[in-house]
Amino acid sequence: MSGDHARSASALFRSAAQLVAPPHAARHGRREGLGRRLRRRIRAYRDVEFLSTHIPGDPGPGHECLLLVHVRKVVGQVHYQICTACGDGVITGVDIDEYFLSNGLGNRALSHLRARHPVITWRSTLTLRTTRDLLRRMRIPAAPADVACVHGLATTAPVAAG
Repeated sequence: MSGDHARSASALFRSAAQLVAPPHAARHGRREGLGRRLRRRIRAYRDVEFLSTHIPGDPGPGHECLLLVHVRKVVGQVHYQICTACGDGVITGVDIDEYFLSNGLGNRALSHLRARHPVITWRSTLTLRTTRDLLRRMRIPAAPADVACVHGLATTAPVAAG
């Protein structure tokens, strides 16, 4: 008999070899992370709905917002402007919760916009690194923020009666 049965179970009496985690613990942790990421991606593709809405406060014609909704909670927004007269669309904001950020939800949202408005040519005014990378992957060119559509300005100006 080795006498291990008579030793105390506290950490003070354990040998250094017993305190080190077994070698398979790191591999197991990695698999759990991969499975967690996969479940998040599946949840992002299966459970997130897209709702198009006009921005409250009426900032102008063509200003819209695509809401990304997961179980009655808004987890992201894509702000955009559309001018149907010239067939131009500008993405002015992309905001996605961190939990869904690296799960392809941004790609899915921009693809949804392209499918919803197939004749619109899209560009973006965003300059942040994460959104810039997303827009580059989706092949949406950058545009200066001060370039506005002539048609959008004409529809917001007051029309003289007469």
